[in-house]
Amino acid sequence: MDFFFRPRGVAVVGATANSKKGGNIIVANLQKGFTGKIYPVNPRYDEINGLRCYPTVADVPDPVDLAVVFVGAEQVPQVIRACADRGIPGAMLESAGFSETGPAGAALQQETAAAARDGGVRLWGPNCMGLVDVRNRQVFSTVTPAIWGDMVPGDVSLVVQSGMLAGAFLIDLMSHGVMGIGKVCSIGNKMDVAECDLLAYLLEDPDTRVVGLYLESITDGPRFVSLCRGSRKPVVVLKGGTSNEGAAAAMSHTASMAGDGAVAHGAFRQAGVVEAQDFYQMMDYCRVLAACPDLPAGRENRVAVMTYSGGAGIVSTDFLAGAGLALAHLSPESIRRLETVFPSWMAPANPVDLWPGILVNGTHQAYAETLRALLADPGVDAVFAHCFVGGFDLDPDLPAMARLANEARKPLFCWISGQRDAVFEFQKEALALGVPAFREVQRAVDCLGALLACARQHRSAGAAVSASDREPAALPEDLLAGGAGTLDEQAAKAVLKQAGIPVVDEVRVRNAADACAAADAFGWPVVLKGILPGAVHKTEAGLVELHIDHTDQLVQAFGRMAVRVGAAGGILVQPQLEGGLELIAGLVQDPQFGPCVMCGIGGVLAEALNDRAFAVAPLGPADALDLIGRLKSQRLLDGFRGAAPLDRMRFADLLVRLGDLGAQFPQIREVDINPLIVVDGRPKAVDASLIVSSPSG
Repeated sequence: MDFFFRPRGVAVVGATANSKKGGNIIVANLQKGFTGKIYPVNPRYDEINGLRCYPTVADVPDPVDLAVVFVGAEQVPQVIRACADRGIPGAMLESAGFSETGPAGAALQQETAAAARDGGVRLWGPNCMGLVDVRNRQVFSTVTPAIWGDMVPGDVSLVVQSGMLAGAFLIDLMSHGVMGIGKVCSIGNKMDVAECDLLAYLLEDPDTRVVGLYLESITDGPRFVSLCRGSRKPVVVLKGGTSNEGAAAAMSHTASMAGDGAVAHGAFRQAGVVEAQDFYQMMDYCRVLAACPDLPAGRENRVAVMTYSGGAGIVSTDFLAGAGLALAHLSPESIRRLETVFPSWMAPANPVDLWPGILVNGTHQAYAETLRALLADPGVDAVFAHCFVGGFDLDPDLPAMARLANEARKPLFCWISGQRDAVFEFQKEALALGVPAFREVQRAVDCLGALLACARQHRSAGAAVSASDREPAALPEDLLAGGAGTLDEQAAKAVLKQAGIPVVDEVRVRNAADACAAADAFGWPVVLKGILPGAVHKTEAGLVELHIDHTDQLVQAFGRMAVRVGAAGGILVQPQLEGGLELIAGLVQDPQFGPCVMCGIGGVLAEALNDRAFAVAPLGPADALDLIGRLKSQRLLDGFRGAAPLDRMRFADLLVRLGDLGAQFPQIREVDINPLIVVDGRPKAVDASLIVSSPSG
């Protein structure tokens, strides 16, 4: 990938002398910062912007490692073939008119990709704005040259799928002076180079401390998860296109619950990714994680608040509680030190109201001595300081405060308000000092919570798991040999049992006498179930009768069920398991992430509560326990109102085995185990469906 980021020479194919056209803007941007060779290519010109212009790619002299292409889409395949013949290893396609425009554009994109594969050329784009490398002053892009006046170098690098968003957002960020940028990579349609290629490069890039990504799709989900899990650099993701209207028509509960970004959210959580909900939140997270990269082990979520206003302290306390952060309990030593700053009538507490101390000792001393005491307190993990500039003689000594925080290796966050120009200068100074400063209390608290959570998550992150680490499930070939479609309940549970997943005992019966004999063998009460080809939701179809506790009731139930299933179906008898908690577990083959495991609250409440969590398979035991821990209904799992608590290790083992099943047998498209009835803490599958795809599906 070096030829994209550090080329010795760049050919601009489609260069023009018209300063308002993209072909000229690319050349002008290169001239402002790129120190290598620049070769405009256009047969209509002899010279562009004082540079010799070449009629074709074949005429460009050495050295040339990269072609930035800005011509009509229909010309691009020919240009790529010319790049291959010339030996140019990489092409950045900033032209539009490909798959985003419809079938004709998609065909043109396929032709271009084939030409690149045949010629050994890597393609970046198309329909993108290329690369802006602020740290190295290299702009391989049609972004307006106006950005050169605002470019602030920093440690955050971005990968953005949307071309115009990349340019517009870059200008917005840098012109407001609140964030420095390393590299911005606009990747467009991802014909070849995709987010994983760039993420792998940026994770090794010495100029990058944090990577932020806006993605509408993920080309290789398993690789993405693996890269993030193995990274010591924070990764922040904003995922667009998370809604999934098709989930409403899915056959299994698991697939229907996989919409609204649930799979991606689970994968990001599993990979240690910080997930954002909008663009500004993504950038807030990035700049905070870049400013505070090396928090030591043992950092928790206890925050001390310094404020010049009691009301602001109360509001901050509310936001801290809402974000899951704790107001730190100050030690007796900290209280003693604070008493030297404040008048005798003021009893220090957290939040620390600085105003009385400011009246006695002045702003600088009150802020400095208070901050020094709070940072020295072992029960304080971070400090949130309220600052006002441009009036009331409250301007703090921010460099001194930053120095104290750096020495203590504890994060210092600021909420800044005051006169407009003074606030802007404070924000720029805070950026240079590595102190996160915010105009809103809620944004500051949100980012502080993300920082502390990320530090804890990175300390506990484990290595990725491979299904080959464990003995593969030895399924008899006939269990999955029936071709594409939905296995009936009995066949589905046979597959699960062979994979080591506990299932309820059952017997298939042909008549009422057989059913009664089975009930006598299991012990009453029993459950009667009808099975029909393709039937997944049996309760809605009247194919389940529960709590049958005597012979006459069973005979009558069998007669009704025989009518419902007809000659095409069958009838099962199972013992009635008495348990309080019902769970659901499932598997779905996701188009972006591959096999994914789901767990949640099950039974008839599965979709009503929608309390579920997903993770990418295969799972290790720690992954499975974390997956269970993400459910909102933890009180139910722990044994609500005298019920036995869930044996989490047994449930985790079940989820691990389910993930291995999906990883080893990709033809298993969906698995739904609902409900898993928890008896004496142990979950057991009493119903299941399994959908098998065709070999090509």
